[in-house]
Amino acid sequence: MSVGKRILVTGANGQLGRELREIASAEWLFTDIEELDICSKVAVRDYLLANGVGTIVNCAAYTNVDRAEEEPEVAKRVNSDAVAMLAEVARECGVKLVHISTDYLFGGEVFNSPIGEDVEPKPLGVYGQTKLMGERAVIESGCRYVILRTAWLYSTYGANFVKTIMRLSVEREELRVVNDQIGTPTYARDLALVIRDICECSVEVEGIYNYTNEGAISWYDFASAIVEIAGHNCRVVPCTTAEYGAKAARPTYSVLDKQKIRGVIRRDIPHWRASLEECIKRMAQL
Repeated sequence: MSVGKRILVTGANGQLGRELREIASAEWLFTDIEELDICSKVAVRDYLLANGVGTIVNCAAYTNVDRAEEEPEVAKRVNSDAVAMLAEVARECGVKLVHISTDYLFGGEVFNSPIGEDVEPKPLGVYGQTKLMGERAVIESGCRYVILRTAWLYSTYGANFVKTIMRLSVEREELRVVNDQIGTPTYARDLALVIRDICECSVEVEGIYNYTNEGAISWYDFASAIVEIAGHNCRVVPCTTAEYGAKAARPTYSVLDKQKIRGVIRRDIPHWRASLEECIKRMAQL
């Protein structure tokens, strides 16, 4: 049974959810934990039926990679258990689930070329492991789904790498940033537009897709560009992951192949530098 045509965004107070709020039509609904507990099957089912929801976009996630090593059960509850429940209710109600996933699925194997959707995930730490559990729960549920894998997400909203570097490059004369982890930044506004395309597409879209901005850089490259574009007088110094130190292991190369998504969306994929410039410009305006 299909319960309606409206689109529900869960975890809507995060950086991606807030970008979606700005571009969505009146048919979209936005909730976070205060309005809807996605760990409660009864609450979710009642909400879907009462509001005529036909698609769920799940932006809720436990994303603190290092803290997940200390709180594995909390990470599992949000990234796996809640996702499994959403998928089960989606199947029962005939609702489509669009679930946001991550490049951290691929930390346990070394790559040197962009990673396609058909590559077997091998996550390293708790965060990646719990996100993979969530993906598998969606697939095994039997619901209609889109899993959208992304990476290095940032926005004008929330806490993220761009805002941290912007702040620290004013406070300090020098920043040390790792140069041996390669990936692609993703501007949350660009990802939000792709999600809208998928949800409002006249042709049914299902399966696993990758989406990031274009290009491949290190965190050092990213930080250097942020400081340059912002016009801050701060030295950015490269260091290795081992020198920097972190509780959780990170992928050394997690560039995602985007050929599949190009056949679905109605827009060009921006280069990371162009989107970064746009985001920093918006920050200045805000």
